[in-house]
Amino acid sequence: MPKRILQGKVTSDKNEQTITVLVERRFKHPLLHKTVRSSKKYRAHDADNQFKVGDTVRIIECAPISKTKRWTVLTDETAQA
Repeated sequence: MPKRILQGKVTSDKNEQTITVLVERRFKHPLLHKTVRSSKKYRAHDADNQFKVGDTVRIIECAPISKTKRWTVLTDETAQA
């Protein structure tokens, strides 16, 4: 089964090797036919501490790294490997 890849904005980089990414999705409400925005925060592994608040990043699913981290940051190097 393919791993999910999400795109979002970094909201926190205070933890060592961890960033918090806000992923927003838009969908049409089934009854009101109005566009609804829904967002969720994910904790992602950033081994090199290279991403800062405000950066747009892509994250990919991985095996659990800690209690809350199930995602890693997808960089250009890992995308080609």
